[in-house]
Amino acid sequence: MRRKLKIYTPFINAGMQEMSTYRANWLFYILGDVLACFVSFFVWEAVFISNGGESFMGFDKSDMVVYIFMSFLTGQVISSGGTYNIGEEVKDGSIAMRMIKPISYNATFLFQEIGNKLMEIGVIFIPLVAGVEIYRFAVTGDLKFDILKFLIYLVCCVFAYAINFFFNICYGFTAFVFKNLWGSNMLKNTVVSFLSGAIIPLAFLPDVLKNVLICLPFSSLTYTPVMIYMGMYTGYELLFFAGVQIFWAVVFWLLSKVIWKCVINRLSIQGG
Repeated sequence: MRRKLKIYTPFINAGMQEMSTYRANWLFYILGDVLACFVSFFVWEAVFISNGGESFMGFDKSDMVVYIFMSFLTGQVISSGGTYNIGEEVKDGSIAMRMIKPISYNATFLFQEIGNKLMEIGVIFIPLVAGVEIYRFAVTGDLKFDILKFLIYLVCCVFAYAINFFFNICYGFTAFVFKNLWGSNMLKNTVVSFLSGAIIPLAFLPDVLKNVLICLPFSSLTYTPVMIYMGMYTGYELLFFAGVQIFWAVVFWLLSKVIWKCVINRLSIQGG
């Protein structure tokens, strides 16, 4: 294990250096997401105003604000660019250089993204969590922060990232067959955003649809961690949703290995 960590540590450093070198590009990317987050905030503000009260579908106004911003934060933390990166490497031919190295193809992406996440935690995660808690304290007059729920939320984010990473790796491997995934990746991201509850909380959907979606892997990406952070799940519910996350993380991990073996012989190097 120590030997493997020594091999892949440079990829963590590379991820951190990439973020710091192209920090203007990254900051503008984040700014675009922040603006989208505020658009969502004002949309839901209008919904609450039109509803004529401080409550809507079991969420009060402060709950909705916390949900919006924590969904944005969780989405940033668990995001994975595996599909895009694999698609680009297949398209320009640079995948050949990665594949001739005596290291795990998946692990190189994983450890490079860990480096990215370490930078994001320092720049975005801590300040935004602090801002959310200050807002909750200002609105309710009570300190809502619960260290145990926060730690469980962090563990859920780890499993959510594992699900998202291996799902994107699985989808990215289809580039070995289809060559270009840019358009389908955009469609995939939109569908996943809806199914994960990042756009509309799954609690707002009809019960039958909600019960189906919470058993699918995508609700584990955003909805489950945010609801845990907000204290909406307790006791056996926590165990159930933790089990769902672990199940799907293992499924996509195994599926990535199966798909790799199925498509590796279909790869043809293009470009460079």
